[in-house]
Amino acid sequence: MTDTGNAKAAFGATAVTGYRGPVPGTGGAPAGSVRVSGTGDANVSEGGLANTGYIHQVNAEQLTMVQQRPLLEPAVWPHQVGVIPSRAQSFQHRAEAERLRAAVEDGGTAVLGQVLTGMGGVGKTQLAADYARTTWEGGHLDVLVWVTASARSPVVTGFAQAGVELCRADPDDPEKAARTFLAWLTPKPGARPCQWLIVLDDVADPDDLRGLWPPASPHGRTLVTTRRRDAALVGEGRRRIEVGLFTGTEALAHLTTTLAAHGRHEPVDQLTALASELGHLPLALSQAAVYLIDFSEDVATYRELLADRTTALADTTPDRLPDEQAVPLAAAWSLSLDRADSLRPVGLARPMLHLAALLDPNGIPQTILTSQPALTHLAQSRTRTGQDFTAERGQISSRDAVRALRALHRLHLIDHDPDAPHQAVRIHQLIQRAARDSLTSTVLDQLSRTVADALLAAWPDVERDTALAQFLRTNSTALVNHAGEDALYRLAAHEVLYRVGRSLGQVGQVSAARDHFAQLADAASRRLGPDHPDTLAARHHLASMQVQAGDAAGAVAAFAELLDDRVRVLGPDHPDTVETRHWLATTRGQAGDPAGAANALHDVLEDLLDAESPDHPDALHVRHLLAYWQGQAGNLEASLAACPELVEDFKRVMGPDHPGTLAVRSDFAGLQGDAGDAAGAVANLAELLDDMVRVVGPDHPYTLTTRANLAGLQGHAGDAAGAVANLAELLDDMVRVLGPDHPSTLHTRGALAKVRGVAGNAAEAAAGFAELLDDQMRVLGGDHPDTLAARAELARWRQMAADQDVDLSTDS
Repeated sequence: MTDTGNAKAAFGATAVTGYRGPVPGTGGAPAGSVRVSGTGDANVSEGGLANTGYIHQVNAEQLTMVQQRPLLEPAVWPHQVGVIPSRAQSFQHRAEAERLRAAVEDGGTAVLGQVLTGMGGVGKTQLAADYARTTWEGGHLDVLVWVTASARSPVVTGFAQAGVELCRADPDDPEKAARTFLAWLTPKPGARPCQWLIVLDDVADPDDLRGLWPPASPHGRTLVTTRRRDAALVGEGRRRIEVGLFTGTEALAHLTTTLAAHGRHEPVDQLTALASELGHLPLALSQAAVYLIDFSEDVATYRELLADRTTALADTTPDRLPDEQAVPLAAAWSLSLDRADSLRPVGLARPMLHLAALLDPNGIPQTILTSQPALTHLAQSRTRTGQDFTAERGQISSRDAVRALRALHRLHLIDHDPDAPHQAVRIHQLIQRAARDSLTSTVLDQLSRTVADALLAAWPDVERDTALAQFLRTNSTALVNHAGEDALYRLAAHEVLYRVGRSLGQVGQVSAARDHFAQLADAASRRLGPDHPDTLAARHHLASMQVQAGDAAGAVAAFAELLDDRVRVLGPDHPDTVETRHWLATTRGQAGDPAGAANALHDVLEDLLDAESPDHPDALHVRHLLAYWQGQAGNLEASLAACPELVEDFKRVMGPDHPGTLAVRSDFAGLQGDAGDAAGAVANLAELLDDMVRVVGPDHPYTLTTRANLAGLQGHAGDAAGAVANLAELLDDMVRVLGPDHPSTLHTRGALAKVRGVAGNAAEAAAGFAELLDDQMRVLGGDHPDTLAARAELARWRQMAADQDVDLSTDS
């Protein structure tokens, strides 16, 4: 270009001046060249094109001149960028909404951002939309930006759009336009303040917001919705708000209102039950209501569909989703699970969730999920991800398992609280259902037995912690309900089924234990056959619980029938057959024939000693029973003579803290009391009580029973006042630990009433037994031995109270 003059162009315009001649070496003007002469000054305003001079030739068939896109003037406030989701049908105003509308100041600290976090389907987006819509319509904002933040790209795109519309950012460079917008949000001295709200909806990964967090400003607020609980999401003036499930009232209102809008009216009790079965999850309630409407089904039928384990969760979802929902219920957590599986330790979140899916949603002890069977499952089932899996291979540790739980917790797939060991993990029942639906029947069966193994591994031999034992039983029941009994009866009944029943018996829930073993015996007979050893074992446990429930006569008949079957199936010398023999003998004693029990146990012991050493555990156990029933039959001298040696043998063979050793010591002290040595019995029981507290804990039923025996012997030893005080304190503890209707609690009430009478207050004793008798009739029945004994004691103390009144009136 030659003969040039001056060229001036405003931003976005083009000015040309001068001459562009032939390119040297081309032999003339090349294609695409322009020859201009006679040029002068050129001035152009924004968006224009100016040329001075004479254009001699254009050699190109086409000459394209590129002009920069004109930039728009900044949008006038108030201005909105992005679309707020529409309000859901039957939208519920909730406590979380009020927290969002709370004052900006929180304890004197400015709340510059709020993070709505919760599991998928709890309604976080709807709460954010309600807040944004209300604030916008109330005229409190100059700028509102709604961004779908499921990845970094849409966040950049949304901010870039805001930058173009609000501050003339370059639309051809989204990253730069986004940064321009964020810089524009920062308050400028002397500039008119802009009241803004930015909503980042459904943040999937905190890393997606790196460098994109809106600045801290007294005039602006940031609202985030996310399933994540990462620490990176809070701080710097941001406050987390946990969004939970609907309350029962909110859930019922949602179902009622949605159905009523379509002319549907269902019974309140059915709707309440449905809301509970759906776990009060808003997404599930919404889709269930639409299903009921679309398929014209009643709630009772839909509940039957939900209760059917063979029905997949996907089959309970309508064909068309309501309220612009993107995914059906069954898929609501798939992205969260994928994200959790990618967190360290990579590939463990999914198999860990599968374990939790078969347990109690209301509380899973962490020891189950970190037991060795659970660790083996995690190692064998580790998810192969796109990341470097080879670096993650190898033995799985309990620390790895805990970190997998934390990964699930961060994505709101579970709630993990390591400070609540018995309820360390909670999980929504519908997340469990979706996880189970993803497994084939073969995998589910194998997983069920793995979970059963994990339960056994976490179950202590001695149940020192009664709360832990309760949670282990609850989780075992949940396993059966989730997987079905068939999975636990492959070739044999799983041991955890027996462990549950024994645990119930150990804590005194004898009726529940009896019912459990009755069901177990029936199931084993149907699945394994009536002569299978596991069926016979279940019958044995059932008979033993009949004894504890007060039906000694029925238990004698049951043991006698079982003994015939075990001799026929297993042979007379099989350990199970021998066990049934000494149980039958003991039960005869409890049915009122102590001499017959002692004689039968003597025969059992002789047969055992022909085959086993005197130190064999079975021989020690029968020697213990023989000594006890000899004393009950009146031969206290022989019984007391056998006990010291027996105690030492138990200590030597079984160990001083073994439950059998502790039981022998307890019975020895009881025999001392029966023989008239109350002081010696009290001393031995006091020493035993210290050991009980140390070994099994202060609240264990064995410890409570020892305290009851000690207080009773104190009364016999002449310390009636001390016995009354100790029994009253014990009764409070029994009510707290075992409950008011537990047989041991009822027995302690009788002991307390009796010792009050012995202390000279027959009227109080009579009143205590009258109240006790009513409860025993209700709990145990009129024919239970304890009920009959209480009736006799009531008559006795009423008579003594009447005699005392006569004596008092005579004295007056």
